[in-house]
Amino acid sequence: MSLVFDLVIFGGTGDLSLRKLLPSMYAAFRQKEIDPQSRIFVCCRKQSDFDTLFQQVETAIKTYIADEAFDEAALKQFSKIIVPTKMDLVDKSQGWEEFANSLLKHSDRVRVFYLAVMPSIYGSCCKNLHECHLISTTSRIVVEKPLGYDQQSAEEINQVMADYFTESQIYRIDHYLGKESVQGLLALRFGNFIFENIWDCKSIDHIQINISEIVGVEDRAAFYDEAGAMRDMVQNHLLQLLCLVAMDSPDRNEADDIRIEKIKVLKALKPITEAEIDQYVVRGQYVSGQVEGQDVKSYADELKNTKTQTETFVAVKAYLENWQWAGVPFYLRTGKRLARRSAEIVVQFKNVTHNIYSKSISHIQPNRLLIQLQPEEKIRLTLMAKNDKKDGNPLREITLNLDMSEKDRQVKPLAYQRLLLDVIKGNAALFIHRDEVSLAWKWIDPIIKAWKDNDDSLEYYKAGTMGPKKADKLFKKQGQTWFDYQA
Repeated sequence: MSLVFDLVIFGGTGDLSLRKLLPSMYAAFRQKEIDPQSRIFVCCRKQSDFDTLFQQVETAIKTYIADEAFDEAALKQFSKIIVPTKMDLVDKSQGWEEFANSLLKHSDRVRVFYLAVMPSIYGSCCKNLHECHLISTTSRIVVEKPLGYDQQSAEEINQVMADYFTESQIYRIDHYLGKESVQGLLALRFGNFIFENIWDCKSIDHIQINISEIVGVEDRAAFYDEAGAMRDMVQNHLLQLLCLVAMDSPDRNEADDIRIEKIKVLKALKPITEAEIDQYVVRGQYVSGQVEGQDVKSYADELKNTKTQTETFVAVKAYLENWQWAGVPFYLRTGKRLARRSAEIVVQFKNVTHNIYSKSISHIQPNRLLIQLQPEEKIRLTLMAKNDKKDGNPLREITLNLDMSEKDRQVKPLAYQRLLLDVIKGNAALFIHRDEVSLAWKWIDPIIKAWKDNDDSLEYYKAGTMGPKKADKLFKKQGQTWFDYQA
């Protein structure tokens, strides 16, 4: 069923809007999930952006939409629901009256305000929306990660929004939660008896969550040098994936029930004290090297700041203090300028209790579940099976592909497409509650503080590798090592 709504993108000509939001809305429109009566207000401050808006939107969609999903006729129809809007988000005298009058023509519609802008102006946006009487019971506000710089700043941002919107109207987005394979993980866990009953410390040896990038900081240098990999990736993406992997079964597949279980996970995270930092956390920064055959500069050279202590790599060994996951390590790893671009969750099960085969000719590998998020989305289960080869080994590893067959495949919705449509429908299941943000920062802040107190904690790694060698030492148990999936 197609949806009728008004979407307002503050920061409409910024990178996020042009790369993700507008292409996602185009994809939804082409798939007839958006009613042609809907409107998308693309807000900009500069006259030059206002004058060239349609060209920018067209270029962005042609650039970021796959060829098989692009249709020229659909783009022309989609352009008709775009409303170029010139305004100053801080100064209410600049464009707000005309903007408000246009929105109020359809006062009964769902209104979604997407703040694709710096958190420092969230307050001005919310205040102006309130004073222009644009916040109704069916209004929603969407904000991006990372929310804040630490627990205190995150609380301040959350309170600014809470002054004007109820918690049920606030959608804190993490696009990794909108990926098809993440949805597949939940279906796999809670829709199958076989996994429901082995998803705990009795059966699982350890879990790895990895997000690796081959790119450097690109045009985010100023932001990134203030944030670093811990704030930019671990506090949100990796901890959210950890919540989905480790949470207990919710009573129902509804937002409040899922959030309750995610909050339990974050509360169970064992704090890492300053004395334990060296044992449980590794941070690194890339130096010059080669990525995909190309010479690349060091992070310091890219920044033109040889004294920078910002981490571009983090690896963490985390534990949950609860009955379900007692003693099971969760290994989190993320970094820039690594050897490959990937994002995956690896669930490694324990070894068989007793090996009936001769240990001299057969080594039974533990079963492994791979949930790959990028560059492709797939789920694979590795098992041991009879070996038909005459090499003296009675067993070999085989991989079961748990994805749908090719004939069942359709064009998968983009992550932002799914999430934006969920906002419009009022489905908050895949969004982050205020308490989740606070608890994540509560766990992260002491680690960052310990780094500040110890400048020697920064390790260096060559661009084009998988990070500092010290990260391998987080594994202390035989049979545990980083699993680097190769397609």
